[in-house]
Amino acid sequence: MKVVVIDYGMSNLGSVSHALIECGGEGITLSDNPSELQSATHIILPGVGSFRDGMVNLKRYKWVGPLKKAVQKDKVPLLGICLGMQLLSSKGVEGGETEGLNFISGTVEKLQTSDQNERIPHIGWNEVYPIQNNALFENICPGTDFYFVHSYHFIVDNKDDVLSTTPYCKKFVSSVCSDNVFGTQFHPEKSQRPGFQLLSNFLNF
Repeated sequence: MKVVVIDYGMSNLGSVSHALIECGGEGITLSDNPSELQSATHIILPGVGSFRDGMVNLKRYKWVGPLKKAVQKDKVPLLGICLGMQLLSSKGVEGGETEGLNFISGTVEKLQTSDQNERIPHIGWNEVYPIQNNALFENICPGTDFYFVHSYHFIVDNKDDVLSTTPYCKKFVSSVCSDNVFGTQFHPEKSQRPGFQLLSNFLNF
């Protein structure tokens, strides 16, 4: 196993790598070298920050081409976390309309509050409800709390790509899946035992 965690200057990689090791991951490689994807068995795209900055950095450090080859041609499993999930989309509006990786069709837009008790950014623990059976949520009960930090959400074009939703700002998509591509708006690496279970499930693909 070789798990490549992409370093494109947009996240704290320490907590991700620690969580992967805690849940039994082997061959964890934190890399700023796109050539590492050629031998990857699993890829993780973490991220904190704006959509535009994320795509600028992926292009600046020449990740986009190798990432698309690994994911779309070689079918290496990919997990996008937080901003990393948003970058899987067709486009985002944060910082100005910007084209995404387009692995899953849809647009990333700002959350809109639905009552006076809701705050943006959405920070803290909230329930996640899978709406389809998928191995990513194996041994995780519906309604389990995961940890979120975000102001934008992924509006998915194809409802079959929605893996789970969360009841905040009415309801938003909290994870996605299409073939070998997965994304979580929440941070599994900060979500204690359920998060470690989810990461372990991903590594079992």
